[in-house]
Amino acid sequence: MLYGKEHVDRYRATDGAEGHDWNNTTVLLLTTTGRRSGQKRTTPLIYQRHGDDHVVVASKGGDPAHPEWYLNLEADPEVEVQVKADRFRARARTATPQEKPELWRLMAATWPQYDEYQTKTDREIPVVVLERLAD
Repeated sequence: MLYGKEHVDRYRATDGAEGHDWNNTTVLLLTTTGRRSGQKRTTPLIYQRHGDDHVVVASKGGDPAHPEWYLNLEADPEVEVQVKADRFRARARTATPQEKPELWRLMAATWPQYDEYQTKTDREIPVVVLERLAD
């Protein structure tokens, strides 16, 4: 089972042949710019497609605080995404209250633990839409 830095390294080295399919779901690599350090940070995240967009959840396992990658993209929404061998720039945004119910259902169908995570925290877990930018 791949986790953390090892997951990122194997995914990159194999263009996702190792690491894209994980625990009966799919994973992309999201690279944000550190809001304090300015350094690039890459996180493997469960995703689904919604039209042309990719959708991820800032769950942090139901922790009371948002994950670092989410705080980073709030400060700088221009991100890099890798899905298998496809690498592209995207703009990240939090789903609107109108969009969220449908996108939450999509993601919870993929990873049912998201519903459990939401019951563990008072914060509203954000759903993030990654919109591909033209090259």
